[in-house]
Formats: sequence, C-alpha cells, structure tokens
Amino acid sequence: MSTLPNPDSLLQPARVLPFAYPLDEFYALANRELPQIEQVRGDEISEPWRTLLVHNDDMTPTLEDFHKDSISLQVISRRHRGDFYFREVVLVTKKNRKAVEFGAIKINLGLFPCSARPRILEEQQPLGGILREYKIPHSSRPKAFLRVRSDDFINRSLHLRGKHVLYGRRNTLFDPQQRPLAEIVEILPDQK
Repeated sequence: MSTLPNPDSLLQPARVLPFAYPLDEFYALANRELPQIEQVRGDEISEPWRTLLVHNDDMTPTLEDFHKDSISLQVISRRHRGDFYFREVVLVTKKNRKAVEFGAIKINLGLFPCSARPRILEEQQPLGGILREYKIPHSSRPKAFLRVRSDDFINRSLHLRGKHVLYGRRNTLFDPQQRPLAEIVEILPDQK
C-alpha cells in the first residue's frame, strides 16, 4: 500500500540570501524561488547602472534626475510586523508611467516623525520623496551591489519580456544615531 506524500514536503523552501533582504523574505512568503542574484563590485557594473547605483544618495532623487520626471509608487504587496512596515514595489515615472525600479523595503516606522508615518502608509510616494519632504536627516549606505537574472515576476513588474541581466543594490538608510530607518533592495531595468 502506497501513501501520498505530505503536500507540505513538496514545497521547496525559497533560497535566502542576506544581501537580498528583504526581497528574499517576500519571495519566501509567496513561495517563489529567488532569481539568480550575485554580489558584484561597483566597478563591475556597466553604465548607466553604475551612475544610478554606485553612490551614497537616495534612489528616488537619483532616478528623478536621470529621467527628468517625478517618481510615483505602485505597491505589489505589503505587510506589517510591529513597527516594521514591509512593501514590494515598482517605482514609475509620473508622465509616461515607465517602470524604473523594482524593489523591496523594510521601514522602521517607529523611527519616523509621527507626521510622516501616515504619508508612508498612504503608499503614494516613494520613501525618498517623503524623507525629502519632511527634511528627515539620514544617510544612505549601500551594503552590496547585485547582478540579477530577471524571473517572470520581476519581468511582469518591470514590463519586460525575455531574459535580462539587471543590476541593483542592497541599501540601508540610517538616522543620525546610526539606527536603520529602512533596508532596501533596489533593482533597475535597462535605462534606455
């Protein structure tokens, strides 16, 4: 007599990569296999990705300057855990709605002024714009630069077809006391 396997044993755990956090957590929760992601040095990234990623500035104003347009936010998924607010997003230009970044972010709401928290939770503006609007002092420190082979999920999010090698970074935003305001994975499509 044969028995059917336990359905839970058929699920393969999603791969977890510390330099891909919090994106790896979203993939694990959705039971999606992480795409191939590898760390690279900043000088291994070709242009224009290098100019857009290898710096200590916020991504929102960097993308706004590059695209000569303001940036808005489209939330794919979200969740809360205590003071921590997580979201998986696509940043798009306001004029032509071009997808210019796919990412995942963990925000420590407890470190933000009470007046800024509702703006974050409205999910209309990227965090970089809110930091600028509320003049919240912070520093940006990339922890890793990434080379990503796009999967179907990232392709759908960025309106891409086929296989693509994309570049990104794992970044942390710190307040003046060196507490992490946000941990972010930012992946950019080809910037043509």
